Amino acid sequence: MKLVATLSERGRVSIPKALCERLSWKPGQEPAFIPKGAGVLIIAAPEREELVGIARGANTDDYRDRNDRV
Repeated sequence: MKLVATLSERGRVSIPKALCERLSWKPGQEPAFIPKGAGVLIIAAPEREELVGIARGANTDDYRDRNDRV
């Protein structure tokens, strides 16, 4: 599987079709770009519905919010 792409003059990159199929990425899906050292990690950005309940049961003992700021 070829996992190399070329950066266009406009800064665009096409993700190889084989990789999209392997990851089940669909047209219109929005990837997230996360800087990592000299490179970048590209992940499928989760849908809002997938995030519901993600922090349920989290320890909030040392939690600070905007009201704690000076």
